[in-house]
Amino acid sequence: MLSTHYTKEILGSQGVIVKSTETTGENTEIAIEMERRECVCPFCGRKTDRIHDYRTQIIRDLPAFGKNVVLKLRKRRYSCSCGKHFYESIPFLPRYGRMRQRKTLNIIDKLFDIRSYTPVAEEHNVSVSTVIRLFNNIRYPKPEKLPNAIGIDEFKGNSGKQKYHCILTDLETGKVIDIIRTRYQHDLIDYFKRYDRSGVKYFVSDRYSTYAEIASTDFPKATYVTDRYHWIRQAIWAFEAVRKEEQNHFSKTHRIYFKHSKNLLLKRERLLTDDEKQQVNSMLYASPNLSTAYFLKEELYRVLDEKVPDRQRQLFDDWISDSEDCGVSAFEKCAGTYRRWRTPILNSFGCRYSNGFTEGCNNKIKVLKRNAYGFQNFRRFRNRILYLFSHPARRAQ
Repeated sequence: MLSTHYTKEILGSQGVIVKSTETTGENTEIAIEMERRECVCPFCGRKTDRIHDYRTQIIRDLPAFGKNVVLKLRKRRYSCSCGKHFYESIPFLPRYGRMRQRKTLNIIDKLFDIRSYTPVAEEHNVSVSTVIRLFNNIRYPKPEKLPNAIGIDEFKGNSGKQKYHCILTDLETGKVIDIIRTRYQHDLIDYFKRYDRSGVKYFVSDRYSTYAEIASTDFPKATYVTDRYHWIRQAIWAFEAVRKEEQNHFSKTHRIYFKHSKNLLLKRERLLTDDEKQQVNSMLYASPNLSTAYFLKEELYRVLDEKVPDRQRQLFDDWISDSEDCGVSAFEKCAGTYRRWRTPILNSFGCRYSNGFTEGCNNKIKVLKRNAYGFQNFRRFRNRILYLFSHPARRAQ
C-alpha cells in the first residue's frame, strides 16, 4: 500500500485529501475527497459551506507503476439558502467528466505519432471509441492565408467517399497547411478563390495537368515549378525501358548479367571505378541503343551539374533536340514530355524549393493510414494528419 504523502505526490493536485489506497488485480484504487471550503452558489452568487449530501464518483487517472489508477472521489453536494443544491467544483476534473484532464491530454498527445487509436486505447485501458471521442475535440480551421511557396500533391486517402486527397505544404517553413478533400479542378478552384493569391511566389507540384492549370489560372504571378524528382525520373525510366528491351535480345546468361548490372548502369559515370568502367563499356559495346541511352542519361546529368543559368537552359534545349533525333523511342517520348513541360522544368533550375518535404509527408500519411486500416471519416482523417505534423515534438524532429 502506498503512503498517503507519496500518493498525494502521484496525484499532483492541491487540496486533495487521500483517505485510503487499495490494490486489486490490475487496478490501484485511491479514495479521495477535496478539502472542505466555502463555495459560491452558481444560481444566486451567495457563499455557503452547508453540505446537503455526498456522492461517490469514479475517476480514471494515468497509470502508475504498471497499474491502472482509479480515483474514488467522495464528492460533496452543497445546499444554499436560495433552495438550490450544487456540487463542489473539482479543479482537475472537467464538468461531467469521468477522466482526469491530464489523462485526457496524455491520450490526445499519444496520437501525434503514426499509431492507430487501438494501441493508445489499450495503453490507457479505455475503449477505442473513447479515444476517438476525445480526439474529435481537436479541430483545425482553414488557414488564414497562403504562404510564399506552396507545395501541392495528392495521396490515396479513400476517406469521405473520395479516392484521392490533396496536401498543401509551406515549402519555406516546412509545415503542412491543409488537406483538401479532392484533387478535382473545380474543388481546388473553389478552395483557392477564398484567399488573396497575389503573395504566392512559387507553386511547386508534379506533372499533374490539373495543377498546371490551377497554377496558370489562379496563380498567374507565381512561378510554376515542376518538381525536379518527377521530371528527372522520366529520363531514368526511359533508360530502364531501353535496358530491359535490349537485354531480351540476348541469351539467358547475358540477359541475367544485364539485369544484375542495373545499378551499375544507373550509376554516374564519373563515380565508376576502372573495373566498373570496363564492365559498362563491354555492355554498351554489345548494344548500340543502350549506348545511345547511356550517353543521353549522362548528358542530362551534365545539364544538371551546370551552374550558369543561361548555359544550363541552352544545354537542356540541346538535350531535347538530341533526344528527339536519337532513334530510341523511349527517349524520343521523354523528349516530347520535356518539351511540353519546358517552362516549369526550366523554372526548377536554380529554384531552392522542391516537393521533397511534401513527398515525405505523404509517406508518413500512408503509414498512418496503413496502421489504422484506413479512415472513413475525412474530417477526422484531416485533423489527425494536421495534428501529426503540427505537434511541437514533430516539428522539432
